[in-house]
Amino acid sequence: MNDQASTSARASISDHLAVERTFLAWIRTGLSLMGFGFVVARFGLFLQELQVIRPSIQARSNGLSLWFGTALILIGVIVNVLSAMHYVGLVRHLRRGETDFGGPSTIAIGVALFLALIGLAMAIYLVFV
Repeated sequence: MNDQASTSARASISDHLAVERTFLAWIRTGLSLMGFGFVVARFGLFLQELQVIRPSIQARSNGLSLWFGTALILIGVIVNVLSAMHYVGLVRHLRRGETDFGGPSTIAIGVALFLALIGLAMAIYLVFV
């Protein structure tokens, strides 16, 4: 392999910056999931406090908000851990000069499917309760 071919296979700074931007976007997604999970988990507590302040308001909480919120927080943590592992792997590939990173992102597909299921469960809960 000649010197010119090895330089063209080497990753450019824009490749490294693109990987960095993607990693930071995943970190924001994980933090958003954790923040939203905290709000959902505390919604039941808000309903209980609302009943104490205004007993005339009939707000019923059956504890599902705590479980949905906790699940969202845990998924946020998992997203951050998986994105860090994926980022380290991509940087290793770039340092070796590899340009083929495989198929679609399994992290993105997993998060999208999980959020779709959570959204569906929340919609069913709101319709039937």
